[in-house]
Amino acid sequence: MFKNQPKGLVPAALSNMGERFGYYIMNAVLTLFLCSKFGLSDETGSLIYSFFYAGIYVLSLVGGIIADRTQNYKGTIIKGLIVMSLGYVILSIPILSTADNISWLLPLTCVALFLIAFGNGLFKGNLQAIVGQLYDDYEAEAAKKGPEALAIAKSRRDSGFQIFYVFINIGGLIAPFVAPLLRNWWLSANNMIYNSDLPAMCHAFIEKGSNMAADQMANLQELVAKASTVEVTDMSQFCHNYLDVFNTGIHYSFIASVVAMLISLAIFIATKKIFPTPGKKEEKTTVTYTAEEKMAMAKEIKQRMYALFAVLGIVIFFWFSFHQNGTSLSLFARDFVNTSVIPPEIWQAVNPFFVIVLTPIIMVVFNGLARRGKEISTPKKIAYGMGIAGLAYLFLAVYSNIQGYPSAMEFRDMADASKEAMKAGPWVLIVLYFFLTVAELFISPLGLSFVSKVAPKHLLGFCQGLWLGATAVGNLLLWIGPLMYNKIPIWQCWTVFLVVCVISMGVMFGMVKWLERVAK
Repeated sequence: MFKNQPKGLVPAALSNMGERFGYYIMNAVLTLFLCSKFGLSDETGSLIYSFFYAGIYVLSLVGGIIADRTQNYKGTIIKGLIVMSLGYVILSIPILSTADNISWLLPLTCVALFLIAFGNGLFKGNLQAIVGQLYDDYEAEAAKKGPEALAIAKSRRDSGFQIFYVFINIGGLIAPFVAPLLRNWWLSANNMIYNSDLPAMCHAFIEKGSNMAADQMANLQELVAKASTVEVTDMSQFCHNYLDVFNTGIHYSFIASVVAMLISLAIFIATKKIFPTPGKKEEKTTVTYTAEEKMAMAKEIKQRMYALFAVLGIVIFFWFSFHQNGTSLSLFARDFVNTSVIPPEIWQAVNPFFVIVLTPIIMVVFNGLARRGKEISTPKKIAYGMGIAGLAYLFLAVYSNIQGYPSAMEFRDMADASKEAMKAGPWVLIVLYFFLTVAELFISPLGLSFVSKVAPKHLLGFCQGLWLGATAVGNLLLWIGPLMYNKIPIWQCWTVFLVVCVISMGVMFGMVKWLERVAK
């Protein structure tokens, strides 16, 4: 797997793995945490999540521009890790949200999220640019040995980015377990038991008190009886205490994120000397070109940028669909899936688990096809990926329709016993994330590889930032998922994502031949 790959690939992947571990701890709980801590609606919590997630990728474009202009990629990466650590430190401070302090506590939480997003913007795209430069240098050395050696070296770029992507997901696999474990431990230490429905009910009681609807009060009393190991005599005090303990346990998990950032920082500083600096070699060499050569080079750069923007346009709709795993799909796990044994946050570990398991299999398949002269081009792989993502939503739409699921808002208003009888088994999420993960493996690491192929050498950081910027646009649309999820029968919600994926696949297949020519 690691044979004949550039020397700096593993240290770069390890640096990224530590950062991703810290990030995915927070990402696994963010929407649910915002709703449970501040009593926000699903739509409002998802809107903050969407802006935060988009901010990460928009600011990656800023980070790429900063690194390209200063040619200080390594220093920019180090600063990013430090800024992210500061954001996680702020999030780790456990303060109970009340009517008196929410006016400054919620904005402070948003400031912490901005610091994480900005630090990630400085870090993420620039580390990917360095990995791309590793393969540029690797191919340049192979070219000295002849055309055959160069062809072999070029064939390893896709697999290298897939390896890099596996390390990201090792962190993502472990991280979702941290917050639920700490939260449940802290609840148990305070004679309480985890219940995913109870925070929203506690906020409703605090807001309405005795004016709470009779059926809601009955549901609350039933949930409290299950969630408390001691007799509850004061409902108001219990609700305040449950929210405080519930969210304090999550705050403690952000301390693990700080530790992960520091480990990632230590790995990068210890190994940074072996990493190349993108664009540095080109700056050292002064070459004079004729007017015709300059025109040809300008035309080639335009073609490369047009191809890049075409793929980015498709990728927007993939991330709009895929990153529902942090919004509407997390809410689906909370509301419609039996989470009595496994909390909804932990289901986000299924995706990185499949990434780790399936990546070697997919690499073997792709390499086998290449050896037989039937290599699938990167643009074609991306098109297939969009179709596979569509299969995930086709499955969920059909299943939800067969089960007769209403909108999530209507479902939550049902009696607790009726909801439990209708809830899906965990296998539904396993099948869903299997298809989404295969789609991700066809698009995300190979998209990074495609960017590194077509990007002009003096714009590597900027172009990696553009890739992440396209992800940002997709993330800005994430709030649409929870809005539909709460307002219409959820099979219709999943059908919208199915249609988006199918149309994107068709457009991508229509551009494949042109993209293949440009990427040669």
